[in-house]
Amino acid sequence: MKTVVIHEAHDLRVEDREPAVIGEGQVLVRMAAGGICGSDLHYYHNGGFGAVRLREPMILGHEVAGYVVETGPGVTGLEPGQLVAVSPSRPCKNCKFCAEAMFNQCLNMRFYGSAMPFPHIQGAFREMLVAEAEQCVPADGLTPGEAAMAEPLAVTLHATRKLRNMLGKSVLVTGCGPIGILSILAARRAGADRVVATDLSAFTLEFARAAGADEVIDLSSDSNGLDRFAADKGTFDILYECSGAVPALTAGIGAMRPGGTVMQLGMSGDMNLPVLSIISKELSLQGSFRFHEEFATGVSLMRKGLIDVKPLITHTKSLDDAVRAFDLAGDRKQAMKVQLAF
Repeated sequence: MKTVVIHEAHDLRVEDREPAVIGEGQVLVRMAAGGICGSDLHYYHNGGFGAVRLREPMILGHEVAGYVVETGPGVTGLEPGQLVAVSPSRPCKNCKFCAEAMFNQCLNMRFYGSAMPFPHIQGAFREMLVAEAEQCVPADGLTPGEAAMAEPLAVTLHATRKLRNMLGKSVLVTGCGPIGILSILAARRAGADRVVATDLSAFTLEFARAAGADEVIDLSSDSNGLDRFAADKGTFDILYECSGAVPALTAGIGAMRPGGTVMQLGMSGDMNLPVLSIISKELSLQGSFRFHEEFATGVSLMRKGLIDVKPLITHTKSLDDAVRAFDLAGDRKQAMKVQLAF
């Protein structure tokens, strides 16, 4: 079967690998769609991110959906031909964090396409995937492309869940890639009132506006665009920081009102923090890492028509054109979410 394998920065290959053998409690899935994520791009362009580096060839991909081909012994509720969104989250269920239901913090997590452990956890950009039945969420009524968006949507739902009461809140979103746009949709669904979004790309900001942002600010042409929100100790109750860029975080904190919460989603390595502002405004700084049960929630919200991810899928490329797809996915002037069609 064909797989998409990263060897080192800018060395991406479509290679043949032997498919795994299906076992008890497992499902054989024929991949249909796979989205290229920011972490995939970090491996492609930089060979990793922060302290995480490639140390061996690794199959990429964790935003996937496909059709059930075969179910193993003991599997119920899934049928051949059924479209499923496949969660990349595979906690061990045995460590101390799993015992506390903190599955996203599992000490032995097997998350598709991750170079954090060694040997690396091989990813899901492959024509045939053997998955655990509990990873497969029925996605009837969705397209494969929509179903593959369940993973990034779950990331933002997990962050929104950690923020608890969103009703009537004023929200700033910095960084309007897919996670930023999905954060806008999640915040609106959770009851946020005012939403302002910033980015350095007019192209991505149009998606933010279409997703329901009340106002968008292009900081590439107006570097002081957030200054007016910093008056009288700030404006926003909540910051979704989705860029992983220090200037965005610093400017966002300047626009926060006392007692607000900074939710950090963007990952690009360690960042310098304006600690004095955090202290003097009594801000709460929270991280949000991956997800678990929110994956099924995201599929449910899409199936009910409560969140529409279709406008974010700007390009679909064939598996054989994977290198072109990765190059395109890194171009913020023309691509939002690029997916591979298997």
